[in-house]
Amino acid sequence: MSHHRALLHTRIGPYALTRSLAWLRICAIAGQSAAVLFCAFWMRLNIPLLPLLVGIGLLAVFAVFAAWRLGQPRPVREWETIGHIAFDTLILGYLLYFTGGATNPFIAQLLVPIALTAAALSVRALLAVATLASIAYLSLLLWHVPLPVPMNADGGFSLYVIGMGANLVISALLLGFFVNRLAHAVRLQQSEVQRVRERALRDEGILAIATQAAGAAHELNTPLSTMRTLLPELRREHAGDAALAEDLTLLEGQVDRCRTILREMVAFGKAQLSQEPERLSVTQFIHGCLERFQLLRPEAELTLELDEATSRTVLRTPPGLRHALINLLNNAADASASLDSNAVTLRVLSDGGWLELSVRDHGPGFTPTGEPQPIGQTQKHSGLGIGLALAEATAERLDGELIAVDVAQGAELRLRLPLAVVAE
Repeated sequence: MSHHRALLHTRIGPYALTRSLAWLRICAIAGQSAAVLFCAFWMRLNIPLLPLLVGIGLLAVFAVFAAWRLGQPRPVREWETIGHIAFDTLILGYLLYFTGGATNPFIAQLLVPIALTAAALSVRALLAVATLASIAYLSLLLWHVPLPVPMNADGGFSLYVIGMGANLVISALLLGFFVNRLAHAVRLQQSEVQRVRERALRDEGILAIATQAAGAAHELNTPLSTMRTLLPELRREHAGDAALAEDLTLLEGQVDRCRTILREMVAFGKAQLSQEPERLSVTQFIHGCLERFQLLRPEAELTLELDEATSRTVLRTPPGLRHALINLLNNAADASASLDSNAVTLRVLSDGGWLELSVRDHGPGFTPTGEPQPIGQTQKHSGLGIGLALAEATAERLDGELIAVDVAQGAELRLRLPLAVVAE
């Protein structure tokens, strides 16, 4: 959950706005430089060129700093974003001071940070930015260097109207583009929150099942012990009945098998609590899983594809990975059996920093398109229906993924795990 919260933090809020401001700052530097040079050399207006270029240069230096800051792992705080907006407002006010102050048609650019802040930050931050813009406007209304063109002349009025038109176009483009980006970030956040909520509900269901399983395991131990005690006595009392003795022997074996499963459940629970992974080679891990699977499904015809390089990899086998693989194998056996086949294929390989465990069946497949699909869309018509959910939960806990793909004859489930997490 902490990983998802960090992901959401980078998509919306201070970081998203600071990144948008960085792009906006680059656009402002280019636009301001072009406007100053156009007015000074093309229109030959008597504007203070050097102070204006100094202000633009300071904004460029700050843009470099902001780009460096965004590349740092430390999260961007709200107060830091407000500081960036304050610096941008100060430079804009400085440039407007030398170009007519509040009479400059580009004074409306003070509204752009307010609009962006309203879309990404808190109300408190919005009030702070609005206060900064108001102070800048009032200051420029009182103190500024007048424009060299008299505003009451026809030429000055025409220049003012042109400036207003250019300001309207620039504001519309900037606000439209950056507010759309922030709105897209909000939609991504909502989608991510929905996925986190669904995973939380799924994990809650798994936890409930695990709790019930623990209670059932504790309660089953007593009747199994009783049956294990009575079955040998019944066999001795009916030693002359060969058929009954054979059935009792079979029951005895099944009781022992149930007790073994219960002991493994207890051992697995202790391993989960200790969070201490086993250290096994891929070969040892895979063969251990296959031995257990063959006990569960002796009729399955399993084919293993394991290359030598991958087989020597040492795994820090986390609790739950073995059961996830066995669940996938068991589901594959069920899918193959639905079309009167016992064939199941397990392929293990290393691919670009990932360990991939691919389980293939010869069943009806998933979709008619043969394209990968989310595991939540697959359906199984027999069993408890939690095998895939458990496998997917294990994959997510290990920063991996579980992908379902249709193949020529059947379907394939690929459990991909990062070697950085599961390997020595």
